[in-house]
Amino acid sequence: MNTSSATALAHPNIAFIKYWGNRDNALRLPVNGSISMNLDGLFTRTTVTFSDSAQADSLLINNKQVYGPGLTRVSYILDIVRGMANTKEKAEVSSENNFPAGAGIASSAAAFAALALASSRAANLTLSEAQLSVLARRGSGSASRSIPAGFVEWQMGQSEADSFAFSIAPADHWNLVDCVAIVNAAHKKTGSTEGHALAGTSPLQNARVEDTPRRLEICRNAILEKDFEAFANIIEHDSDIMHSVMMTSTPPLMYWQAATVGIFHEVREWRSKGLPVGYTVDAGANVHVLCLGEYAKDVEKRLRELPGVSDVLVAGTGGAAKIIS
Repeated sequence: MNTSSATALAHPNIAFIKYWGNRDNALRLPVNGSISMNLDGLFTRTTVTFSDSAQADSLLINNKQVYGPGLTRVSYILDIVRGMANTKEKAEVSSENNFPAGAGIASSAAAFAALALASSRAANLTLSEAQLSVLARRGSGSASRSIPAGFVEWQMGQSEADSFAFSIAPADHWNLVDCVAIVNAAHKKTGSTEGHALAGTSPLQNARVEDTPRRLEICRNAILEKDFEAFANIIEHDSDIMHSVMMTSTPPLMYWQAATVGIFHEVREWRSKGLPVGYTVDAGANVHVLCLGEYAKDVEKRLRELPGVSDVLVAGTGGAAKIIS
């Protein structure tokens, strides 16, 4: 029996300027660019083993066998890798993550970034960072952003080949910390893939997309210049716009819960009194509260005291996806 194996680790990311809606759902080509930060300490670790004796692809997530759509999405990426490597060998995929999946903390981003890296390395392919980003994107759009390190921009590109992500600043550029207030750790009813397909049904989506270059520029400059006030204002603005699109889609998507909105009010109140904090929310109810590193302990304590908050995950800026064995 011949086998080849590789293990990769990747971090989820939090989008500051959001990706919502595709111009090509199959290739996951976005209707706009986006900017994010990798989350250190939160990770997905994935091992891919190709074997000439395996009869079919198999998938284990957190020690549970996965079938159906989850396995199909993984096999889709493996098929691309097999085509590039000119092999027909099936693979065993084993993955684990140390944070809630499907709850608006970009679990699919970390998962498909780790899968892209582990599967390509196990197949003896040597891909550039841009090529890895493109491969990860095919599994989950936001996974393209979990390949490079630190603060990352995903360019929408003109075609399949140039829609990839790259670092705009390294992880140690700015001491930003994400305090993730968990108000619901359950798997959301409507996943991001289904949500993206609904984006165009909102009358607000075109306005959101047309205005994105302006928001990208403000956010990019705020990060590069370490201007927290400008940063907080633009990430809240962008998050609110995306959720407005979700709420006005057909059928409407309402990810927020009462506790979610309560945190919004608290964060803005804290900032008005001088605490450098800002919020953003992905497709879920949990609130990412960004702050400067020296205030993280204070922000975490305040969040834990709020009604409806069951836990707080604290993450600094994370590095690139990497091979660990």
